[in-house]
Amino acid sequence: MFESPFDLPLLIAGPAIIIVLCLFAVVGLWVVHRRVLPRLRVHSEDSEFSGAMLQSVMVFYGLAVALIAVTVFQTYSDTSKIVTGEATAINALYRDVTSYPEPIRTELQKLLRDYTDQVVNGAWPLMRRGKIPTAGLEYMSRFQAMLNKFEPATEGQKILHAETLRAYNQLIQSRRQRLDAVGTGLPGVMWAVIVIGAFISLSASFFFKVEDARLHIIEVLLLAVFIGLVIFMILALDRPFRGDLGIRADPYQLVYDQLMKK
Repeated sequence: MFESPFDLPLLIAGPAIIIVLCLFAVVGLWVVHRRVLPRLRVHSEDSEFSGAMLQSVMVFYGLAVALIAVTVFQTYSDTSKIVTGEATAINALYRDVTSYPEPIRTELQKLLRDYTDQVVNGAWPLMRRGKIPTAGLEYMSRFQAMLNKFEPATEGQKILHAETLRAYNQLIQSRRQRLDAVGTGLPGVMWAVIVIGAFISLSASFFFKVEDARLHIIEVLLLAVFIGLVIFMILALDRPFRGDLGIRADPYQLVYDQLMKK
């Protein structure tokens, strides 16, 4: 079972959105031409007014949806950079602790290895369902406690320790941003604007008297398909970690396989 529309496969979600809008376009056009227009005093010359109204509706709707689409894509891109940044911080931190003396070196490496494995196999499945994982906090708390207890004995160790703390702080910051991004998404009011605006925009295209009804149907269907594609794009990218286009844990897996795996 799918927990939300964001979990639907793209091959199902895309056609479903387009089909619903096309059905609305065909049924709505038929109802308006058979039931509404005959009761109104609409003449062919009134098409100029209807056309101007349709243009106005589409301009406002198109502007709103375009801004929303850009924002959604930017959020998706920023989240991807956060994920890459955290994986890079893990890589740097693991290399730094490799130069620590024993036994703290082995303990710190094990904590980082366990944390990375937990992110890939524990946290990511939760994030793909829109849930915020908490298990990684224990590993980071123990890692920080061990770092704080370490006393550098030489000047070189002091420099190394300072660099390790910097990498650790970067990791913590990236982790916090990743967890915050789990709940990222458009609020309900924006989705209401997108969906209701789509039906209003299509409805505005019904009030024309076109000599060939087939031409009118074709034009309205093309409009419905285009609006459906835009809504589909927003749906696919709105939740960065969910769905078929959800960001993967590949950067963490790469670090684990190339650097940590024994």
